[in-house]
Amino acid sequence: MTNPSFDKQHYRPAAGIAIFNDEGQVWLGRRFNQRGKYVWQFPQGGIDEGEKPIDAAIRELWEETGLKAEHVSYLGCINDWLYYEFPPEYLEQKKKKKKNWRGQKQKWFAYRFIGHRSDFDLKAHLPVEFSKWKWGKLSETPDLIVPFKRKVYEQLTIKFADYAKPVK
Repeated sequence: MTNPSFDKQHYRPAAGIAIFNDEGQVWLGRRFNQRGKYVWQFPQGGIDEGEKPIDAAIRELWEETGLKAEHVSYLGCINDWLYYEFPPEYLEQKKKKKKNWRGQKQKWFAYRFIGHRSDFDLKAHLPVEFSKWKWGKLSETPDLIVPFKRKVYEQLTIKFADYAKPVK
C-alpha cells in the first residue's frame, strides 16, 4: 500500500533490496526454518536510528546474503515508501515483545550483481535469515512471498521491471 491515510508513525521504517543478475533474474532467499509455499523473499530489514535507507539496504544485503557493496552495482530505487500491515497473529507476537508496529514502511533499491557465486555466504552474520537461495523471475515473486507482503512485491514487479531484462 502506498501513501496511506493512516498514522504512519506506527509503521517500522525498513529497507529492501532486489538483486538482479545479467540474465535479468532476481535473487530470492528461502526464509530460515520456514515451511510452506510462501517462504521466499528479497533481503530486507529495519532502518537503524540515524541510518539512511540506502545504507540500511546495503547492510541488510551483507547481513542476509554475505554480499558486500563491491559485489553489486546501483540500478535505481522507488522514491515512495511502500507499506504493508502485519496480520493479527503477527501483531500478537509483536505486542508480547513490546513493539507497537502495525506493519512496515519500506524504501526499495535495485542493484545488479557483479560478483561471483562464491561471494554469497548466508552465514556471514547471525542470526541466519535464509537457509538457501536461488535466481528467479521477478514476475513470479508476488506468488512466493507471504500474503501480507504481496502488494509490496506486486509494486516491485512493476517498478523494477526494466531491471528484469537480460543485459546485452
